[in-house]
Amino acid sequence: MDESSDEMTTQIDVIFWRLAYFLVVEQEYTLVRLSQDRSEILLENRSIKEAAIIRLSRQNLGWAAGLRRDIEKTLWIGERLRKQIGTRKLTMLNIIVSPNKPVDEFSQFIRPAESGKTKASTLLFTEDEVTGPLQELEAILSPVPELRDFDGAEDEATAYERAVLSHEVKRKEEEKRFFHYGKPFFTYAFTAVNIIMFLLMTLAGGSTNTEVLIQFGAKFNLLILEGEWWRFVTPIFLHIGLLHLLMNSLALYYLGIAVEQIYGRLRFLWIYLFSGFTGSLLSFLLTPNLSAGASGAIFGLFGALLYFGVTKPKLFFRTMGMNVLGVIGINLVFGFTIPGIDNAGHIGGLIGGFLATGIVHFPKKRRRLQQMAFSAVALASVGAGLFFGFQHGYAAVDAQSINIRAAEELDAGNEQEAERILSNFIKNDGKPSAETYFYLGFIEVGDGRLTQAEKHFKQAVALRNDFHEAHYNLALIYSEQGSRNEAAKSAAAAMKYAPDEQVYKDLAGKLTNE
Repeated sequence: MDESSDEMTTQIDVIFWRLAYFLVVEQEYTLVRLSQDRSEILLENRSIKEAAIIRLSRQNLGWAAGLRRDIEKTLWIGERLRKQIGTRKLTMLNIIVSPNKPVDEFSQFIRPAESGKTKASTLLFTEDEVTGPLQELEAILSPVPELRDFDGAEDEATAYERAVLSHEVKRKEEEKRFFHYGKPFFTYAFTAVNIIMFLLMTLAGGSTNTEVLIQFGAKFNLLILEGEWWRFVTPIFLHIGLLHLLMNSLALYYLGIAVEQIYGRLRFLWIYLFSGFTGSLLSFLLTPNLSAGASGAIFGLFGALLYFGVTKPKLFFRTMGMNVLGVIGINLVFGFTIPGIDNAGHIGGLIGGFLATGIVHFPKKRRRLQQMAFSAVALASVGAGLFFGFQHGYAAVDAQSINIRAAEELDAGNEQEAERILSNFIKNDGKPSAETYFYLGFIEVGDGRLTQAEKHFKQAVALRNDFHEAHYNLALIYSEQGSRNEAAKSAAAAMKYAPDEQVYKDLAGKLTNE
């Protein structure tokens, strides 16, 4: 009887450790917890939704009530893990290895059971019943071990046990090397550069000042079209306001450390700069607004982590996957719903980061064909974007940008250049604003071209009736032309919208006296 009992224990050991070997080594489940007596193993693989958590236990079932309590314990463990993981629902598998089945009726407990938002299915392996539960297991995880693998001596159970434990030790060592390949340097360096540039901009007149932003290299489409190509890169190091700097600095700190540790310093440098460039490029193509910030490059770091997820999905979802996807989704939703956010820059950076990472791949590993394919896609995308952007010219520019540029030239005394910029914008089917027509009229008045100036000032007030400066200039033109009634009407309109302007009162009084 003792010999039979020993044989039964050996057979159960073989079944238990062969299943553990199948799950850990062949299905790449991670060992979450191993009991001190090695009779219970908790396993995780979030990439397999039908059995994200598996509880494998070796026990000696007597009555069905013991099986019921075991299933309740499994659901309790699963619900705790679900809350820790932060997932909405959890499907787990409860595998029991026992010498015998319960002596009384137990079939009702083998059905799938639920508690909270956790669902568990139970498979019962016994010395006499391996085929049935193995077929049920194959419906979830395939291919399963062959039936003959579960027959063996004590040394085979020991061999499987050692293989499982050594595989787990090796996996942990590999993961440690993977997540700690490089020591962060550029994360801190770029954060420091961002802060220094912010301080310099503050001293120069303020980081929210349009002229200062343009002077320091913000993305300004009109100047890019005029040949200032470096504005695809310089915006990465500029920020508009203290809150903008703080938010991006925090994101860079947390994301940058993770990405630089995984990919190393040089790969991080390449990913960050290329992502910032592609973010600026897509922003240049889709949004005419003046913009700056490290957001495109930071989204590129998200792209690097997405590449990690695509190439190593099991490790990705077991470690950071859902958190990364959730943060990306939240940021994109904010970008589409909150005004003033350059979502094109974010998306461009995300795509650029994914492509840049595909070009360099992981440290000490090569996938030449894949890397060449990523290089070709990146080169073609950037080339097409630059060609389209520069060929379409003023399609990438809006009236506000044109007006800012014209005002700069006027301040510098370059009236002819300002007029050329404004006129070309209108000729190239741009959509001029009231200010665009006003600047043209202002230049023409200075040259004595009163008829053209009158036309443009009228267009300005047609677009914006409360444009008191345009009304005032029309009054001056009408007065010069001898049209006293028209001049008086325009002066009255100027006073209506700016009653405190003394110069308007003086002109109205002069016209009344005349």
